[in-house]
Amino acid sequence: MLAALHRHVAHDWGDVCPEDRNANDEACRLGFRVLSVYRSRAGVRFWIITEADRSSTCVLLPEDY
Repeated sequence: MLAALHRHVAHDWGDVCPEDRNANDEACRLGFRVLSVYRSRAGVRFWIITEADRSSTCVLLPEDY
């Protein structure tokens, strides 16, 4: 998870589609929420979401959203 957080901070959005990748890049420029998608070594898919005001970042499973 820590490696994924580092990727998220570096604007490596993980396993998102090209449209979401572009939306995240634009969100960073304009100050909107960003969402990254990664998989653990065990293959468990999880999301990292940073809120638009950058006040919080959370890690969650898709079923927890």
